[in-house]
Amino acid sequence: MTDTVLDPVCGMTVDPVTAKNHHVHDSKDYWFCGARCRERFAEDPDGWMDGSARAKLEAVAPRGGQYTCPMHPEVVNDGSASCPKCGMALEPMTFSAVAEPNHELIDFTRRFWIGVALTLPLFAMSMGDMLPSLNFQAWMGAGFGWTQLILTTPVVLWCGAPFFVRGWQSIGNLSPNMFTLVALGTGAAFVYSTVAGIAPGIFPDAFRGHRGGVELYFEASAAIVVLVLLGQMLELRARDRTSDALRELLDLAPKTARRITAAGDEDVLLDAIVAGDSLRVRPGEKIPVDGRVADGYGSVDESMVTGEPFPVAKGEGDTVIGGTLNGPGSLVIVAETVGADTMLSRIVQLVAEAQRSRAPIQRLVDVVAAWFVPAVVTVAVLTFIAWTLWGPAPSLAFALVAAVSVLIVACPCALGLATPMSIMVGTGRGARAGVLIRNAEVLEAFESVDVLLLDKTGTLTEGKPKLKAVETADGGSEEELLALAAGLEQASEHPLAAAITVAAKERGISPLDVSGFEAVTGMGVTGTVEGRAVALGNTKLFEKLGLDLADWSTRADALRKDGEAVMLVAVDSRMVGLISVSDPVKATTPDALRALAEEGVRVVMVTGDNSTTAQAVAKRLGIEDVEADVLPEDKEGVVRRYQEQGHRVVMAGDGVNDAPALARADVGVAMGTGTDVAIESAGITLVKGDLMGIVRARRLSRATMGNIRQNLFLAFFYNALGVPVAAGVLFPVFGLLLSPMIAAAAMSLSSVSVIFNALRLRRLEL
Repeated sequence: MTDTVLDPVCGMTVDPVTAKNHHVHDSKDYWFCGARCRERFAEDPDGWMDGSARAKLEAVAPRGGQYTCPMHPEVVNDGSASCPKCGMALEPMTFSAVAEPNHELIDFTRRFWIGVALTLPLFAMSMGDMLPSLNFQAWMGAGFGWTQLILTTPVVLWCGAPFFVRGWQSIGNLSPNMFTLVALGTGAAFVYSTVAGIAPGIFPDAFRGHRGGVELYFEASAAIVVLVLLGQMLELRARDRTSDALRELLDLAPKTARRITAAGDEDVLLDAIVAGDSLRVRPGEKIPVDGRVADGYGSVDESMVTGEPFPVAKGEGDTVIGGTLNGPGSLVIVAETVGADTMLSRIVQLVAEAQRSRAPIQRLVDVVAAWFVPAVVTVAVLTFIAWTLWGPAPSLAFALVAAVSVLIVACPCALGLATPMSIMVGTGRGARAGVLIRNAEVLEAFESVDVLLLDKTGTLTEGKPKLKAVETADGGSEEELLALAAGLEQASEHPLAAAITVAAKERGISPLDVSGFEAVTGMGVTGTVEGRAVALGNTKLFEKLGLDLADWSTRADALRKDGEAVMLVAVDSRMVGLISVSDPVKATTPDALRALAEEGVRVVMVTGDNSTTAQAVAKRLGIEDVEADVLPEDKEGVVRRYQEQGHRVVMAGDGVNDAPALARADVGVAMGTGTDVAIESAGITLVKGDLMGIVRARRLSRATMGNIRQNLFLAFFYNALGVPVAAGVLFPVFGLLLSPMIAAAAMSLSSVSVIFNALRLRRLEL
């Protein structure tokens, strides 16, 4: 007997004689359970031998021991098992870049092939009626039935054992499911055939066929088990593919990084990197962790994370994302987030949680599923009674076949899988396009939104305003005015404040020290500089302070008509000048707005900017609806107003002051480049942070919901057609009665068809 070996990647036992996947390393042979494990080992043999490769993967996405059901996410188990509600195999709640072996698939495959080997002779024996030259019954006499029983018993009782165990558990859990029906149908046919084969004399004439013997259904019992096993194998393989998108994301992280030390560069495993380490990224290499460019200039392909097709130029001070690909040019980056805190790991965690969430449309399915199995059992009983009373001879034999076919053909799993499979594949597809969906409810809601409220700064624009002009009163110094403004704004987090402080630094102007700093939300800032009271802000601030703007208001309006944001400056209640700042519109914004209009979405700009500035930007972009001079606390009220008018509202923003509006909207969209609180308040996060992501999210939502409806139609149509046909409604007219074997094949293919239809979303063009 050949000794087995362990797969060095997953640890499974492998027989070298039958294993198809083999690799030689250092003149030593290694065998693997599948091609995926072999590929992993070939990439880093030494890492798998010393355990460092697995440690690296666990650092990127730690695996937990908890499993859940795709149809019933409330079911959580500490290990792999079957769902107590639907009987399906539970799936891990966390993901690894390594495709773990599916032990149930391996077990079912073994049972399937043994079942096939034993069922084929049964079919040959049952063909005697069609081929007289192969009339085994005439040759074998009394041994015919015993031989069938001997061949069928291991198929039903061993190959089909998981179905009977789960069927029995479903009764104990008061949650009848597909396995309840399979166990009832297969068990009824097998028990009847066993009794009929051993003691045929106890059955009345109503069970006897045209030759006077009692009909046996051993081959039907065995075929049902084999076909259901085949369906389960196809379903398990297809379900594994729904997680491919997450594994592809995890696989983006490189295995090692080149760390810069005092002694020179060294290659280290990714889990050895800590925040603050300096890393060198050469041309053509993947960026190992999230960080910031400290030196060098390059062009980084971020499409695998953000969905953006064009490389992004990176220079000193720019942020980079782990897993993205560096193009020409060498970069030195400083690691900022590592391990499970990287954007890549956070994306995987967010998507995994979304895949386990339930869409509102699932409620209809839950209601139907609760009554489905009892209704099918009732139909099967009524079918048996009807055939017994009114069916042709042998009426009881016909009644048994029809009742078993009804039990076998019905498929509650097709209904149960219709929604979660589409959600799993859809959210995974969105993640690869830089669209992170928080839960299935958001994905469903986004399909019906008709109004999009957009913050201007950081959403329509780059969110990186630059100083355009500094104007002073007669005899005033621009440098002094800028020093005053920079002193006030250095304590502010507003993007406009950053533009002033950066401009002062670039001109070599040191900000003046400020005391008594106070930020007036939505208006500006005030403070005391060298004993002088200084105020900087918009018109509302100066109206509140009771200051006379004189001719400064006219000059400010002129600048605002060019789309510039203007901040007035006063010292000791006297106007001393103004500062204008311009925030460039994102290059993708015009195309995104046109695409949204084609999708039937009404776009409304909601901004705290002056009406003149807001209208200038809106006119340039073709936006007709503008809500200007909106204080941060009033944005939530704007969302509510549109909702009260009957609209379904999506709000997009990136700042702390957008969080209440994002939470209030039917769908909140946060720019991934924005603040954490905005991202936490939103239902959708755009990794790249531009409006094309909203277009992708809209298309993803519509495609996913359309796919769910297709799946539900397939499931409802299949059961609505299959159950009556199995019951025999076509027999009076066409003389057709559905064979239990055909019913088993149809039942298995129904679930598989739903899953494969959902998998089409992986190729969705966004």
